[in-house]
Amino acid sequence: MLDIFNVTFPFFALVLCGYVGARRGYLPLEAINGLNSFVLFFALPCMLYRFGATTPIAQLIDGSVFLVWLVCALVMVAFTMAATLNKRNAWNDASFGALVAAFPNTGFLGVPLLVALLGNSAAGPMIVTMVVDLLITSSLCVALSRLDVAGTHGVAVAARNALKGMVFNPMPWGIILGTVASALQFELPGPAMKTLALLADAASPVALFTIGAVLARSNMTGDQAPIPLRDYLPIAAFKLLLHPLLVLAVGVSLIQLGLPLGRFALTVMVLVAALPSASNVSILAERFGANTGRIARIILVSTAAAFLSFTGVVALLH
Repeated sequence: MLDIFNVTFPFFALVLCGYVGARRGYLPLEAINGLNSFVLFFALPCMLYRFGATTPIAQLIDGSVFLVWLVCALVMVAFTMAATLNKRNAWNDASFGALVAAFPNTGFLGVPLLVALLGNSAAGPMIVTMVVDLLITSSLCVALSRLDVAGTHGVAVAARNALKGMVFNPMPWGIILGTVASALQFELPGPAMKTLALLADAASPVALFTIGAVLARSNMTGDQAPIPLRDYLPIAAFKLLLHPLLVLAVGVSLIQLGLPLGRFALTVMVLVAALPSASNVSILAERFGANTGRIARIILVSTAAAFLSFTGVVALLH
């Protein structure tokens, strides 16, 4: 257990540093958008490209990983919607609550953390899960959130906005270009590769610090109206406990039915599912008029609790 803490502690400590820095005013709130943009548009796509380009193409197009992760994402969304859709949380709020229950913080936290724990071979299954979450899970929840709008026009507009968001999101492009480079065995020229490597190496520390700063900003500037514990604590528990158990159960069941899913890939997926909720969901929730205070609390609670829960899952799987 101590060896696991030695690996996980620095990652969560950097998140805490970002949170404290923003709360204490050492990092101006206006600067957080700049950090977020640097990670999202420069550092993280380079890191994903590098992992994709150096990962065997068979791991990047693993249909078994795709199937298991997609099934579990759909179950998590459906279950959370059924458990939380009520008069207080209509389609808009329930949909984004379902998204934080099913969408782990893989890009900013999971990739560097799991690579440190399991090695570079963990990148392949993680990239597949990110494709599902970025392209399918997010789009589905955004479309469901529009059911509060009269008629089907709202859903159609949301679907177009989700598609537009995918096109202009640099993370899928980093994955796609890295996959193409792996398939073609293409290598960038030396100076270009060194530049990309510098940006990729900056992704992990800046992303982790930014997670904490974003959480602090959401807590400081979000909706301060009282929110009942029952509106956010259960969803944080769904994310940290139910999601990894579901992935493990579905994965083992499908393996017994003959699905060619490797044990290592399943381990990676269970650990990805045990990650806290993705911090960028709060930005989506704000854009579509959901209760950002509630979403921010779910993300904050899941991130804080994940220091112990994630470490426990690693210990159990180890």
